Amino acid sequence: MSSLPGPSVAWTTWSWITCSWTPRCSRCTPAPAPNRCWPPGITTTGAPVFVALAAGGSESRDAWGDFLDELTKRGLRPPLLVICDGAAGLINAAESSLPRSLRQRCLIHRCRNYLAKVPAEAQQEMRDAYWAIFDTEDLLAAGMSPGPDLVAAVQRRIDAFAAQYGRAFPSAVKCLLSDREQLTSYLRFPVEHHRRIRHSNFIERTFGETRRRVKVIGRLPGEASCLNLVWAVLDRASRGWRGMTMTPTGTRLLADLRRQLLGPPTPIRRPKTDTDTAPTETVGAVA
Repeated sequence: MSSLPGPSVAWTTWSWITCSWTPRCSRCTPAPAPNRCWPPGITTTGAPVFVALAAGGSESRDAWGDFLDELTKRGLRPPLLVICDGAAGLINAAESSLPRSLRQRCLIHRCRNYLAKVPAEAQQEMRDAYWAIFDTEDLLAAGMSPGPDLVAAVQRRIDAFAAQYGRAFPSAVKCLLSDREQLTSYLRFPVEHHRRIRHSNFIERTFGETRRRVKVIGRLPGEASCLNLVWAVLDRASRGWRGMTMTPTGTRLLADLRRQLLGPPTPIRRPKTDTDTAPTETVGAVA
């Protein structure tokens, strides 16, 4: 496993982290771990960082769990938000290794899965209806702020969508309703970040450059050379990643979320008084 050079990468206070796997490279020589596991992230200052790169044998829970456990041992503090697709191994590992972090299901991946169960002639209508669920401009204009109330409002929209289209497209609606709570986790974060943290395209775009570099190489001599190449491509690409705009309001909201999720206050115990321990006196009648 590798990490960014220099002490500053390390492990700062995180706002969210996006995780995915790079595609399997068919031109690599056989190796016990041909896939690549790498999560980029965003710090609470809004700066993008390339966290780590490691080889993994598959997208299983064990492979992802070992990767996340290693990061935790090296000092990674739990992120506020983990953004991922529907890979079961990653989801199970994230819930096990980062149980206090929120998890956001990629809305773009979910839209593709959902539209795959809709006839071609109805896909445009269903696509528009899907994205209308998560269009919160009217709710924000009405004075609603990020948090549980905004999450509840969008969840009610999901219920209304299911009631409207449930009979016509039962498979699509079932797909939408599965893991529905994780579709709206991003609504607890600053408004200016919503369109960037509700999907995993933050890293999907980088895959294209990785594929292009690997494609021109006829045959990689081994796993180490493959890791070195992928690391060099991602390290260079990470220098051009856009950060997040951080406002005082957004910073306070992230700080409040961190206290709620990762640092809950210690419950105050009522101090014992003499009356709590004093024996009760009984009154008896004397004949």
